[in-house]
This record gives sequence, structure tokens and C-alpha cells, in this order.
Amino acid sequence: MFPRQDPAVIVAVVDPQDRLLLAHQTSWPEGRISVLAGFVEAGESLEQTCGREILEEVALEVDAVTYVGSQSWPFPRSLMVGFRARAAGEPAPDGVEIQWARWFTREELRAQLEAGEVSLPGPGSLGRALIEAWLTGELG
Repeated sequence: MFPRQDPAVIVAVVDPQDRLLLAHQTSWPEGRISVLAGFVEAGESLEQTCGREILEEVALEVDAVTYVGSQSWPFPRSLMVGFRARAAGEPAPDGVEIQWARWFTREELRAQLEAGEVSLPGPGSLGRALIEAWLTGELG
């Protein structure tokens, strides 16, 4: 017997200036930020889910969706699949799930992390790995 797994995507969205889109979810502690994520709906491809989630959460259309990696995620029984995508324009958070979202340069993110103004997901998470890969220029 194999337990059920629910796939979810997590997406590092960059703009033409190579800034990273980071957001604050309404249920998180103040200052916590991450890349956007969401569950796959029946009948969707993983790439379609990336596009739908970003459009629903911050009203941006993505392209150039490429696979980065995956991770078992036990909340509750998920498989997180990580992607990189491109988008342009200003994010418009939905106000329900996403309180705010904005583009960050590497320098801005490093400065805010050092000042304690923002915090990232835990070090064992795919979201953190995507952000760190972008910070070091390894995300591509």
C-alpha cells in the first residue's frame, strides 16, 4: 500500500531585472517572506499550476517555467516541486492569502535580512533553497 501524496508547486519568480518576487502570507508571523506556492488541482500540469497560483495570488502572468527540484513535504503529505519562472509588472496581492508581495534585488534582501526586518523559511525547505540559489546566482 502506498500512502497518498498531494503535489504542490513552489515558484521562484524573477523579473527582467533579475529581481526575485517574495511575499508575506497573511497567516505568517510579521516579517516572514517566501516565494509563492500552491497545490495542484485535478487535471492541471505542474507548469499550469505555477501559472494559476501566481496569477491568483499576485495577478502576474508567468512564462519560461522550468523545473528546479523537488522535496518530500509532510504538511500534511505533500510532494513540493520547485520551479523558476519569469514575470514582469507590479504584483497585486490578493489580500486574502497574500498580504503583500514585492520584487527584491539581492542587495535589498541581504540588507533586510541582516537588519532583521525579514526572515526566510526554514533551512530544510525547498523555498529556502530556491531563495538561496537566487541569492548566489545559481538559480539561472
